[in-house]
Amino acid sequence: MKRRDRTASTTIVIVGAGQAGVRAAFALREHGFDGRVILIGNEGQAPYQRPPLSKAFLAGHLSVDRLYLHLPQAFAAHAIELKLHTDVEAIDRASAQLRLRGGGRLGYDKLLLATGCRPRELQCPGARSPGVHYLRTLQDAMRLRESLTRGRRVAIVGGGYIGLEVAAVAASQGAVVTVVEAERVLLSRVTTPIVGEFFAAAHRRHDVRVICDARATAFLGDERLHEVATDTGAIRADLAIVGVGALPNEELARAAGLRCDDGIVVDAHCRTSDPAIFAAGDCASAVDELSGRRVRHESVQNAIDQATAAARNLAGEATRYAAVPWFWSNQYEYKLQIAGTFVGHDEVVERGNRAAGSFALLYRRRGALIGVDAVNMPREYMAARRELAHALAARADARPVHAGVAQAQAA
Repeated sequence: MKRRDRTASTTIVIVGAGQAGVRAAFALREHGFDGRVILIGNEGQAPYQRPPLSKAFLAGHLSVDRLYLHLPQAFAAHAIELKLHTDVEAIDRASAQLRLRGGGRLGYDKLLLATGCRPRELQCPGARSPGVHYLRTLQDAMRLRESLTRGRRVAIVGGGYIGLEVAAVAASQGAVVTVVEAERVLLSRVTTPIVGEFFAAAHRRHDVRVICDARATAFLGDERLHEVATDTGAIRADLAIVGVGALPNEELARAAGLRCDDGIVVDAHCRTSDPAIFAAGDCASAVDELSGRRVRHESVQNAIDQATAAARNLAGEATRYAAVPWFWSNQYEYKLQIAGTFVGHDEVVERGNRAAGSFALLYRRRGALIGVDAVNMPREYMAARRELAHALAARADARPVHAGVAQAQAA
């Protein structure tokens, strides 16, 4: 494609080699950026996908080499300098440099923060003891996969996506599984009670014990875990998996004086309160066009689409990021697909047959579709996604981004 200007002398550094960071690096080349691209990751292996870690990879159906986002030679072929095992300690905005662990420094003309998020840790006795797992990295998944054997007693703290996906894998492999959820229904943070109750029943049919309205208070054991204490009783367990949400990796940005609010605050162009610094992916807090709320979307779709928009802006193409958020979860024979939002709905239209395990919930506000939850109903789901995308495009056309948004954020 025709370049808008020459960028050969410009250096763009991307901090974070996950889905968003990798996508942004390649998108820069796709959109004509011919300057230096440096991609920094703090893990040792080549960048990889995270969603399969709690699904197919954990179940042993996917090998490590199939997780990689790109083969190592692809980075070199696109002149992307991949720096692994590298930790960034600070951003020096005054000199436009990154301070690296070990004393090195790295200059940038523009910077993209794609630092992702990390598991929220429980603050109770034993929460970091042997036998208690948190799932985020490939190494986490490999350790957990070795531990999930037939007959083992597995306690899962947290009834969200991660917890329930791990529960489904563990139960399918013959483990004795108990799920402990602090809210009154599963999946309460991401969907409505109808869906949460459906999946609670599905897990119980697979002999998973589901305990709601209960909180873990301690993990007990000496060299090995043997019990999880909760405020409603004790659960015998050989290992535990904690999945109680995630926290954005915003410390670098906050220490550098960038605006943060449950994530690194960005405008519709993915720009932070510093016009030379952008953010994308799980760490970025942006206004959701459908709900009007500032949110962080922790999903592959958001990481890819937002990073692509960020790359286009970094390359000099003014691009507003506006996309319908969508997610999915695989549990047993069920595929849950979610698009849009259920927050603020005043009407629910149900289609399909819950008893048969195939249904969709359409959430409307003042007659307009704002979200859909679909279980084993892909046609209904895709039709709803198209309707949401059409509405979002019409809204974006009616509300152009004005200059100076990032500067207004900093005020």
